[in-house]
Amino acid sequence: MRAVSLDPDVVAVTSRLLQTNCTIVRGAIQGSTGETFVVDSPILPDELELLPSLLEQAGFPAPSGLLATHADWDHLLGRLAFPQAPLGCAESSAARLQAEPGAVQRELRAFDEELYLARARPLALGSVQALPVPGRCSIGERELELHAADGHTGDGMAVWIGWARVLAAGDYISNVEIPTLSRGGSLDAYLATLARLRPLVELAEHVVAGHGDVLDSERALSVLDEDVAYLQGLQEAGGAVELPAGRRSRRQRELHAANLAAI
Repeated sequence: MRAVSLDPDVVAVTSRLLQTNCTIVRGAIQGSTGETFVVDSPILPDELELLPSLLEQAGFPAPSGLLATHADWDHLLGRLAFPQAPLGCAESSAARLQAEPGAVQRELRAFDEELYLARARPLALGSVQALPVPGRCSIGERELELHAADGHTGDGMAVWIGWARVLAAGDYISNVEIPTLSRGGSLDAYLATLARLRPLVELAEHVVAGHGDVLDSERALSVLDEDVAYLQGLQEAGGAVELPAGRRSRRQRELHAANLAAI
C-alpha cells in the first residue's frame, strides 16, 4: 500500500492490488483537528488493518464517516477498517444496494476465495445514508461537493474537495483501465459524466481515479479526451475502435470485448 499526501488535508492511498485508490480527507479549520471522511477503500486485508494507524500518523482524527463513489464491492470495504463509521453514498447507490441485498458480500467472497484471502470479519455495511446528488456534504465547517457520476454503472458520484482542488472521480479517468460499461452502465451516460467532470478536472491539482495513478490536471484531461474518443468510437465503429495508448494489454482487450457485448 502506498500513501501520498496531496494536501495538508488530503491523503491518497493506493492498494497493491488493482491499483485501487482510497482518498482520505480532513475538514480541518484553524485551531482544530477537524473531521475526517474516508472515500472508497483499499482491497487487501492487511491494508485495511493499517488504515487506522495511517490516519493517526498523519494527524487525522478517526473517521466520522465513510463515502463510496459507487456500489461496486471494491469501493465499500472501508467498513472493515472502521466498523463503527456510518457509510454514505449517492441515492442511486443506496437504491442499488437495497435492490441487491447480499450481492456485495457474495462478490467479495468470490474474489477472496479466488485469491486465497482471509479476512478477520465478514463485511457488514450497516445502515447506509443516501445522499442527494448533485449536492453537498458537510465535513466540519467545510463542504464536499457531490457530482453525479453514472455510466460505468447505473449509480454513483464523484467527490470534489474544493479547498484542496482534489477530485475523487470513482471509476472514471483512469490511466490504467479503459472505460468499462458494467451492469447498469450506459455509453451515453458515461459520456455525459465525462462532460460533467471536465470543468472540475480543469480546476484540479490532483485527480484520484478508482484505479491507477493520481493524475495532475493536464494528464487527467488527456486521459479524459482519450476516453471520450474511445467511447465515441465504440458508438460509431464498434469492434474497430482503437484502444487508448498505454491501455492495450490483454486484460484491456477483454474489457473492450465486454463493452462490445454490453452495447
